[in-house]
Amino acid sequence: MTAHEIDYHIYGEEMQYVEIELDPQEGVVAEAGSFMMMDDGIKMETIFGDGSQNDSGFLGKILGAGKRILTGESLFMTAFYNNLSGKRKVSFASPYPGKIIPIDLTEYRGKFICQKDAFLCAAKGVSVGIEFSKRLGRGLFGGEGFIMQKLEGDGMAFVHAGGTMARKVLQPGEVLRVDTGCIIGFTQDIDYDIEFIGGIKNTIFGGEGLFYAKLQGPGVVYIQSLPFSRLAGRVLASAPRAGGKDKGEGSILGGLGDLLDGDNRF
Repeated sequence: MTAHEIDYHIYGEEMQYVEIELDPQEGVVAEAGSFMMMDDGIKMETIFGDGSQNDSGFLGKILGAGKRILTGESLFMTAFYNNLSGKRKVSFASPYPGKIIPIDLTEYRGKFICQKDAFLCAAKGVSVGIEFSKRLGRGLFGGEGFIMQKLEGDGMAFVHAGGTMARKVLQPGEVLRVDTGCIIGFTQDIDYDIEFIGGIKNTIFGGEGLFYAKLQGPGVVYIQSLPFSRLAGRVLASAPRAGGKDKGEGSILGGLGDLLDGDNRF
């Protein structure tokens, strides 16, 4: 497997986007909906799966696309090609506030495992597949379920994280305990399991759930400070129309305050 060699630059701080420079005949694949802008002369094509195996036939393409359904993603991905002479640029944006993380798969022996919605884009030729959990407890209580995404190949891939990203290098036998929703991804040698928090007070009143994610080295782990599910939960909890407590400027006056400060919607 030989992926296209692409150059890139990441712009921004909290709301980032990645600009990828394509030489003639180079391409990049991306999740549907992540496209931001591109130079004139780049061809866009909607494809089944990731397009990493051009000779797999129709059945192979159907199976590859079917795997994406299991991870909750769209059947289709979007490929962008530079078919002209000279360099062209195409950009992709993160879907929510956070960081875009470049992953050079050659540094991780050709494989990186990440949460189901973390993948943003990759060089043409990188395979975007699924990774099944072989442990019942991890699948039921690990936050990511039985299925995660795996990125394979020898090119560049880009994943996104909510909030701020932390990169931890674990030595053999070293253990890191993480909130189950805060995992972005990890290298293939990491032993990932779940661990019961323990203690009646911790379980009932701790507010952190019942389980930790237990990551044991050797390997590299990427952690996010603000999972999208946590952000969405806080927003919904504060939305008055969803039964939450209004935290707006006019909340003391209730609906009258909303009318006065212009927050009321008709």
